[in-house]
Amino acid sequence: MTPKRILIAGGGVAALETMLALRHLAGDRVEMVIVSPDDAFAYRPLTVAEPFGLGTELRFDLAEIVADGGAELVRETVASVDAATRTVRTGAGASLDYDALVIACGGRRRAPFAEAVTFWGPGGRERMSGLLDDLRGGRVGSVAFVLPGGCGWPLPLYELTLLTSSWLAAEEAAAVELMLVTPEAAPLELFGPDASGRIAGLLAARRIGLFTGSYPSAFHAGELRLSPAGTLRVERIVTLPRIEGPGIAGLPKGPHGFIPVDDYGRVRGLEGVYAAGDATTVPIKQGGLAAQMADVAARQIALEAGVDVEAEQFRPILRGMLLTGETPRYLRADLEEGTSDRGLIADHALWWPPSKIAGRYLSPYLASLTTQELAPAPTAREPVNVAIELDARRAAEGR
Repeated sequence: MTPKRILIAGGGVAALETMLALRHLAGDRVEMVIVSPDDAFAYRPLTVAEPFGLGTELRFDLAEIVADGGAELVRETVASVDAATRTVRTGAGASLDYDALVIACGGRRRAPFAEAVTFWGPGGRERMSGLLDDLRGGRVGSVAFVLPGGCGWPLPLYELTLLTSSWLAAEEAAAVELMLVTPEAAPLELFGPDASGRIAGLLAARRIGLFTGSYPSAFHAGELRLSPAGTLRVERIVTLPRIEGPGIAGLPKGPHGFIPVDDYGRVRGLEGVYAAGDATTVPIKQGGLAAQMADVAARQIALEAGVDVEAEQFRPILRGMLLTGETPRYLRADLEEGTSDRGLIADHALWWPPSKIAGRYLSPYLASLTTQELAPAPTAREPVNVAIELDARRAAEGR
């Protein structure tokens, strides 16, 4: 059979998981082209720990990864899609044809407040380090960690809050008032009531003020305005970026420009086009879920390429490792509607390997490339319980 030509737009988690899954499932039935302007794949989950000297962003040569996946790398962006002719136009004006297209280029990030430390990318790390210097020097006495609407993944903000608290204690810095402001009804409510209660207790033990159900609307001259009502007086704020859709012409757009997909990763209304990760209308923008979406799309493409595999619907299982400055907390939730397995929290690993991004193919591949830790070493605790064993079996089955 003539191999199917698969274009994958992006060089991040969803794109590389798609490539590795397709190579495993379809072998030489597909030829793949990765379209990305990046030189490196950045493994970013530990970036939050970098200003505190507890971790660092890992970077891997993208060309080497693509070569290992048996694919071709085109250093370009995708500007538009013509689904009728199955071609894409790159940012430089070149035309690339495809049998199947996977949009996995992520979303566009926007700083929600002008006068804030927006933690995103190298600039965010530098600004956070500058704030820590001010805290150490006694020049700042209050900081609010603020989750904006449209963020998509709240856990890093909790990490920044807790790591700052731990750092202040270690530095024996002058008393600083820390607050966490979130639109959530309860802390990290995605993981269920038990996790929320324990995270609330952890914040209280660190004397961190918690304001839930509060949408930050503006920050200026030391005043943080909240919706539906209220203000906070605070000297500095730390926040995360809002995320918008990728803005590729020719693709359908849902709210905020995100791409609507069905349970098999197919872009609604376009034959032969798939999407995975932050570019889609799936509201939670997290690496592990992006990898799960990529696996679903890869299986569907492999099936259509003539491979004897079963289609797999997207059934999101959320796994999050919360860095606290002390023992990490491992959180897990089955997000499928109607499930009784709403959430788990533990101070020992709930999946294996206990990496920050749980990808079926990408995680073990990255582990083979480096001797550096992809996550802090888990704390030795009591024997694995039934819930953990159940999660391990589900992970092995790809669920």
